[in-house]
Amino acid sequence: MESLRPGDPPEIGGYRLLARLGEGGMGEVFLARTASGRPLALKTVHRELSRDPDFADRFAREIRANDRVRSAWTVSVVDFSAPGASPQWLATEYIAAPSLGEWVHRHGPLTGPALWSLARELFAALAAVRAAGVVHRDIKPGNVLLGRERPFLIDFGIARAVHDPRHTRTGAVIGTPGFLAPEQATGALAEAPADVFSLAAVLACAATGCSPFLADGEELELPGLLYRIVHGEPALDGVPEGLRPLLGRCLAKDPRERPTADEALARIGSAAQEWSAAVPPPLAADAAHRETELHRFLAASRPLPLPAPVPLPQAPPTPPPALPATPPLYSPGLAGTRRVPWAAGAAVAAVLVVAATLAIRMPWNGGAGGDGGRDGSGSPAPTPSPSAMPQSWIGTWTGTGPGTPDADGITRARTGEFSVTVTLNAGSVGDLVGRQVSEVKESITGRNLGCTEALELRQTTGDRAVFAAATSHPTDPAATFDCPKGNLYVLTLTDPGHLALETEGAQSAGAPATLTRSR
Repeated sequence: MESLRPGDPPEIGGYRLLARLGEGGMGEVFLARTASGRPLALKTVHRELSRDPDFADRFAREIRANDRVRSAWTVSVVDFSAPGASPQWLATEYIAAPSLGEWVHRHGPLTGPALWSLARELFAALAAVRAAGVVHRDIKPGNVLLGRERPFLIDFGIARAVHDPRHTRTGAVIGTPGFLAPEQATGALAEAPADVFSLAAVLACAATGCSPFLADGEELELPGLLYRIVHGEPALDGVPEGLRPLLGRCLAKDPRERPTADEALARIGSAAQEWSAAVPPPLAADAAHRETELHRFLAASRPLPLPAPVPLPQAPPTPPPALPATPPLYSPGLAGTRRVPWAAGAAVAAVLVVAATLAIRMPWNGGAGGDGGRDGSGSPAPTPSPSAMPQSWIGTWTGTGPGTPDADGITRARTGEFSVTVTLNAGSVGDLVGRQVSEVKESITGRNLGCTEALELRQTTGDRAVFAAATSHPTDPAATFDCPKGNLYVLTLTDPGHLALETEGAQSAGAPATLTRSR
């Protein structure tokens, strides 16, 4: 992480840039932040790539595929650029950790429990990717982050978006030389077995310090390297004996002879420790240093200011009605998941709020929007002041989402219908003006995993209002998990009767897409 350079922009896509994280063949990578203080890795695309007339659609398609992969080992897509933006960019969750490639280059191969644990975690990650129907196609040491809690796979589909063979020069190769599957090296269709091959090559690198198709310190021209991948045998001499046969099977030339990620994971079984227990102390110290540095950048930064409010006549103040002593409130847009230990020793994923944004866009000015500026009763709505809750927002809104019935029940809870109720009351900036209630039950246990939140009005600007979660607790009083506090919400009304829900660019799995006015 390094400071921004003199020519770097202060923001991209409305996200404040804080530092540089690196640069590569795709473009530059910056540390950024959301308005609520959530750290992001914002990756730009070189402008020459953006000039390709088909690139924007290809890029958006791959990012949406990436966002289908929601697991403990992957980072969420938070936002990405609209077609025509220059530069094109992608923002994901930021993990304060070194990549496997960086760590091996600086400190040498992983050994013992850390290597075995890495193998188990990454094959589990690949199994989750396959379950989502996604193929990564660019698994390499630089796309594995060694977090303190677990490793992460990043950059799904980016190589494919940038190097689509239908739009690049003849002979172009998708992926990273040294970690390609033979079918990728020859330009054939690469499916899930290609990821198994690449992951095995990455694990061989973790154990030996280099690709199994390159000797230590060897430099080989691309044609020679691709020939070796297609026709040569991998060098696995430095891989521990217990792991060597498995990696050998995964590196088979014929994709049909390779095990699946689930089969490889079963082969490793209980031979590996938990990653948090196996992490080498120097790696844990490195990640802790990066987290400290991240907090320093976030503490020294400020969110981008919202647009200045349009001056409006001051409405007569309306005293806000009192809220219940324990308001049942919820965050309908979830930006992430965390695994929570339940009773009886079972570990299931409870869907919790991390840093969400709930959006509402409302056309109350000038009589636009079909209602002529009236509320549901047909009475003229008073013109709001820049610091007051608009009268037309006041009411109760409800919606039901599908939940996550197809989740694995381990990395993410398997839940039924996901219901949300949002109630907004009159008030001014600084007041508690609303509540959110969620009900979402885990299919296996019947436990309610919903959270409740009290909403404080922070700002109203034109057709936008900003709220913060002043309190947060489980909807079920008997629940044993914690709900985070302080989440920031931006509300936007799509039409007088419907609210569209967003969470900083990506709607959470299972939540309702819209809320409808119920009264």
